[in-house]
Amino acid sequence: MKLTATRSRTITWEDPIAAAEQRLDLSGLDHLHAIREGRVPPPPIAALMGLDLVDAGEGRAVFAVTPEEFHYNPIGVVHGGLAATLIDSATGCAVQSTLEPGVVYTSLEVKVNFARAITRDTGRLLCEGTVVHRGRTIATAEARLVAEATGKLHAHGTATCLLMAANGRAA
Repeated sequence: MKLTATRSRTITWEDPIAAAEQRLDLSGLDHLHAIREGRVPPPPIAALMGLDLVDAGEGRAVFAVTPEEFHYNPIGVVHGGLAATLIDSATGCAVQSTLEPGVVYTSLEVKVNFARAITRDTGRLLCEGTVVHRGRTIATAEARLVAEATGKLHAHGTATCLLMAANGRAA
């Protein structure tokens, strides 16, 4: 078996704790807008995986990624973790967009359904998350991951999030 040339990738990021602390004085939607506009650095996971927050509105968040070789798994397609991460991010940020200053969330459960394989040839993917229900302590959201060029569905999923005050108590 002949192996191909080794590749490398370098990423950089800013302190995620300092960036998260900036969020406490902002509504969730204002925080997402600050990230998209570059006033607050994106989380390190976005740099690591190549995710871009492309839009956010009340109860809605859209992420994009272009599948690359570094997303591949051992069977020659993009690892399902990329789709799962996009769905978790889009659903979570859709919920975040509804939060008041000082309220945070965490994912309690994420369910992903894979519809078709993703490769570099798939091109740019868009993942739109929307809030289904926003209660006082629990919120649910759903997301669809589609190829931008064709509109074909590659994955979809749902998430449940716990809402709480930044100090860890119930919201």
